[in-house]
Amino acid sequence: MLRRWLVVGGLVLMVAGAAWFGLPESHKKIVVGNQIVDFSLPDLQGNMQSLPKGHVMLVNFWATWCPPCRKEMPSMIQLYQQYESQGLKIIAVSVDRDSKQLQDFVHEYQVPFDVRHDVDSAISTQYGVFRYPETFLVDKHGVIQAHLIGGVEWMSPNIRENIEALLADQALTTAL
Repeated sequence: MLRRWLVVGGLVLMVAGAAWFGLPESHKKIVVGNQIVDFSLPDLQGNMQSLPKGHVMLVNFWATWCPPCRKEMPSMIQLYQQYESQGLKIIAVSVDRDSKQLQDFVHEYQVPFDVRHDVDSAISTQYGVFRYPETFLVDKHGVIQAHLIGGVEWMSPNIRENIEALLADQALTTAL
């Protein structure tokens, strides 16, 4: 009887080991200090767009059904309006499944910056994003300077001071 359980246990371990080693390799984790991984996603007109080069960027992963995402949107719009002329780019990557709901939201909030649609969440998964909103702050050289999880008051003095430092091609002034 014991021999039978040992054989069954050995077979289970072999199958589990084969399954584990057969899994695809996970994506490289996106972390502060790394170069941002470029991607292409459709904008709201269906045109494929990649990330802009040579600009300070906020790459924000969000959804219309996410309460903190909805709450932070007005201050993100204000931030963009204040710093757009100095070179700030905001790329809002929506993981919404329903493109009509996304377009209605963008129209309602009069979102002035780039909105991309990650309908299958492939890019979000590649970036390791699963808590919405999540934002990557990227300098002019494409280096991730901050990774913010959760809703942010984008017009707070600390955020604006750091955006201004990056726009001036300087290091962040304080931790975010």
